[in-house]
Amino acid sequence: MNMLVDLRSDTVTKPSAAMLEAMFQARVGDDVYGEDETVHALEKKLSQLLGFESAVFCPSGTMANQIAIKLHTQPMEEVICEQNSHVYLFEGGGISYHSSASVKAVAGNRGRLNVSLIEPYINPDDIHYPRTSLVVLENTANKGGGSCYDIADMEEIYHLCRLKKLCLHLDGARLFNAIVAKGDEPRAYGRMFDTVSVCLSKGLGAPVGSVLLGSAADIKRARRLRKVFGGGMRQAGYLAAAGIYALDNNISRLAEDHRHASLLAAVLSELHYVAEVLPVETNIVIFRLSPYHGAEHYISKLASKGIHVSKFGPQTIRLVLHLDISPEMVDYTAEVLKKIY
Repeated sequence: MNMLVDLRSDTVTKPSAAMLEAMFQARVGDDVYGEDETVHALEKKLSQLLGFESAVFCPSGTMANQIAIKLHTQPMEEVICEQNSHVYLFEGGGISYHSSASVKAVAGNRGRLNVSLIEPYINPDDIHYPRTSLVVLENTANKGGGSCYDIADMEEIYHLCRLKKLCLHLDGARLFNAIVAKGDEPRAYGRMFDTVSVCLSKGLGAPVGSVLLGSAADIKRARRLRKVFGGGMRQAGYLAAAGIYALDNNISRLAEDHRHASLLAAVLSELHYVAEVLPVETNIVIFRLSPYHGAEHYISKLASKGIHVSKFGPQTIRLVLHLDISPEMVDYTAEVLKKIY
């Protein structure tokens, strides 16, 4: 009998009984009026954890990122980001639509940038060029196989941005995966970035929501933009309570997802039909099939065994580990991978 194993994304998790109980017990109000005390508690908790003055709860990570980009840019300016970053590839062209800004998409190292890659693309003060105003990093980098930045590299980028008078935003959709993997001090992020977005509905296991963090002045403006973007929620404390539960209970256990990802990567690296496995640092495994195997057929074969994965290219597959994947599921997946061809 096949076991059902959903490895498409860490967004597929469902709230645990304990998380649902926390949601049920939430004290709520109208958040648009600023009256939801559970939303306030979530925003304060994350602000203190990551070293920021303020925060605003948003329905999605895409909205949080797009608000941040609009905060830090004006029309006809330019954003520097990695060419495979979420803000560039997977947010529906939002940078051009919402902010009327252009993008300089830079080829990095598994989704990561450094000073030597960024500096050549900062435009001179010349009327022929858009004014460079913002650098966006992504940690962990999804298309880079969950790769993480070293704190030292981010600090160098921070100092470059200050020197060049650029703002610095972090798409931290899976930030706590990076913090756990690298052993980072969370408050270091508040010292380096103007704004950070954190997703609660990926590895942390909440059903909905992201938080944008920044200075008090920036977050005051962000609340107005959230309203304009249609993101003003009412009794949002039921969702915020899930986020608080996730922060209290699901951060340290991310290390288990990382171990599971490493186990599956080790199995894949020994298989004759796998041409390459990207280095695994966190909970994402990306691998490329040999030239004789196509992704569509491979995904179909896995699905017939109850294992669901994502296509990331003609011969490229992504697996994402999360809190709904048990050790037994990992063992089952490993055995299927060994026998699928």
